[in-house]
Amino acid sequence: MADSKNEGFTGTDAHAVNGKLPGADAHYDLVVVGAGPAGLAAALEAAANGASVLLVDEHPVSAAQMGNDVPYWFGGRMTGAVSAKARMIEQVFMAEPLFEQAFDAGIEVQLGVYAWGLWRNRANLGALPEAMLGLADEERSWTVGFKAIVLATGARDLALAFDGWAQPGVMGAQGLHALLTRYDAFAGRRLVVLGSGDLALDTAQLALDKGLDVVTLVEVADAPQGDAAKVAALQAAGVPIRCASVIRGAPSGIDGVRAAVIGPVSGEGPGETLECDTICMAVDVVPAIELLDVAGGRIVTDSARGGHVPQALAGMALPDVFIAGDCAGLGHGREAAAAQGRAAARQALGLDAPAPDHQAQAPDRLAYRQAWLRALVAATPESVHVCQCEEVSRADLLGVQPPQYLARPEKLCYRSLETLLHDGPPDQEQIKRLTRACMGACQARRCREQVGMLLAMGANLPVEQAPRAGWRAPVRPLALKVLADWDEAEAMREGWDVWFGIPTQWTPYRDIGTEREAMHREALGGNMHL
Repeated sequence: MADSKNEGFTGTDAHAVNGKLPGADAHYDLVVVGAGPAGLAAALEAAANGASVLLVDEHPVSAAQMGNDVPYWFGGRMTGAVSAKARMIEQVFMAEPLFEQAFDAGIEVQLGVYAWGLWRNRANLGALPEAMLGLADEERSWTVGFKAIVLATGARDLALAFDGWAQPGVMGAQGLHALLTRYDAFAGRRLVVLGSGDLALDTAQLALDKGLDVVTLVEVADAPQGDAAKVAALQAAGVPIRCASVIRGAPSGIDGVRAAVIGPVSGEGPGETLECDTICMAVDVVPAIELLDVAGGRIVTDSARGGHVPQALAGMALPDVFIAGDCAGLGHGREAAAAQGRAAARQALGLDAPAPDHQAQAPDRLAYRQAWLRALVAATPESVHVCQCEEVSRADLLGVQPPQYLARPEKLCYRSLETLLHDGPPDQEQIKRLTRACMGACQARRCREQVGMLLAMGANLPVEQAPRAGWRAPVRPLALKVLADWDEAEAMREGWDVWFGIPTQWTPYRDIGTEREAMHREALGGNMHL
């Protein structure tokens, strides 16, 4: 039997694809995914050492992707300017001075390009001619090969549901930051910010610096959670922080959010209605592990680093696959991310040995998320959708029921999370199939973490044991037209038959309509051909 490297394969199986798959469309010494501080530093370091480098970044994303909240939670608060792709490419380029250095260094920079798959030979996958990265823009898709790759994919928004969250004007801190800086295309004016950690404090300060009104910060804990100096700066600017408070709802207007209703976490007393057009959830961010996950990287749970994260802190996560920056869950700012990027590039080129893993003390991020989730669950009805795309409510999720748009046979009414727990801990992949939660166009970016935490809560498990759903390629929504020109190689097509020519499962094409068909049907016990 062939091993994961394909050694010992003789090529005698006509139906095997080994040696028949086409190679990549282009090749580089180093490919870097993500043009943030870590990715740019990695690309510049590699180019300075003579490597051929490709740097790809999905920004500017299309207006359609923004509408699906991919990769960030944009919340429908972008201006019409995002539809002008050429203008947005210019804006994204001008917003980052290091792009000019990258061009001068001979780096091939591709903006507005999505990385949607990463494949490498490993156990149970040995037919690839080489490791490959799948790329696409709005018109086509292609693959690139590499000697090494650095994933500097950053982090995405954490989304938690509350009454009224499924409307324009409810967004995440990453989405707001991108619209205010990279895109210069934010459509709001008055914000309520949820959270009081450094993420929320920095988000509020950025909004003030851009001339926006920050009505208040809302915190479920009894005291602000972030840096005291940042808290003092906001308070000096006249921004209050409402502690021991939670959002109870978001009344709607013609353009989406028109107010936020804030009340005590205790549930006592009336809520206070604050006029605003944007509610920004800045409780936490989530490391973007999608590409590493589909490539077979080891994922662990680390509360201090943001939940489900690469086992490696930074550097090599797999042979020839390296990580740096926020996707590793370290999150120590631009300078630290850039240092990680440079170190990862040097390690990828074989210039340096792996750097020792360093992790500074960090707060318990999962506990903080759970505190917010519990407060929101107590403050909102169970009919609130936790999965916007598939319209799955919290009651549907914990009752393990299909979404409202599907029929509910009587037998399903007897099923619940409690009945499933008799067979073991909750499995998010199983729940996905039974309820359709996390199966929508946003690819679960708005619901993946909260669904896992709700399942852990319903099973009375520690939040660290919240079930994880894996990623599958494509890790970005792709229009069918960008794959339309793809086809299997002629050598692959020659060996294909019904169900890859497995006679014990299907009647081969050549026998359908002949006297041998009856023999196959008898052997198979019924009509089992296509």
